[in-house]
Amino acid sequence: MQTSSKETATKETLTPHAQNCLQSLISVWLNFEKQLNRTDIIRKLNAGSLTNDDYKILLLNLRQQVIEGSRWISRAASSFDREFSDIRSIVIGHAKEEHLDYLLLEKDFEAAGGDVSLIQQQPKNIGSEALHGYMMHKSSDKNPVGLIGAMWIIEGLGEKMANEWASRIDELLALPKTATKFMQYHGENDDSHMEKLYTMLNRVCINESVIEDITTTAKVVARLYALQLEVIDYE
Repeated sequence: MQTSSKETATKETLTPHAQNCLQSLISVWLNFEKQLNRTDIIRKLNAGSLTNDDYKILLLNLRQQVIEGSRWISRAASSFDREFSDIRSIVIGHAKEEHLDYLLLEKDFEAAGGDVSLIQQQPKNIGSEALHGYMMHKSSDKNPVGLIGAMWIIEGLGEKMANEWASRIDELLALPKTATKFMQYHGENDDSHMEKLYTMLNRVCINESVIEDITTTAKVVARLYALQLEVIDYE
């Protein structure tokens, strides 16, 4: 029996298939964390050598991915048919919550001493181009349940790392607290997004094929997201 997405799920109430999928996603996340920690920008953050210029470069390279995020979420919502109208409702709500997040990021850049016109004109780096292309492709599939894997990676960054990164940046740089609002916001709010993810896992994880789709999507998104940070090293 499928669990209605109207019934909020937790880790403890996941179905056996959903639990198997969650275990696969946890493994993907652990590898993703290693990929992030190998990039120069995150190594500097962890080592305590991040500079104000480094932070501004990070924001410059994240903004386009944040803007495009609401586009693929909206596209995904439109790709769910009546059978998944409950999932569509969740995704539409998520798009509404996220579509102006880039404004927070712009304000952080300005608070860090950056010129807003610069970040507004910054093109996607090659990692962002690849991530956006893949996400729009997957979002155009009929009933793109695999994108739950993408949400696991991107929302997981907020739940697991955003507050930690914001605190570390505040500690290292002589910046006002308003310079890390984007990360602070996601650190405080993405736990509720993860609850929605558990609910969707319960709803869609009915066989191994779905689990494989979700897991593979998570792996691709993890690699492309990390690529966004890797190419910063060469700019």
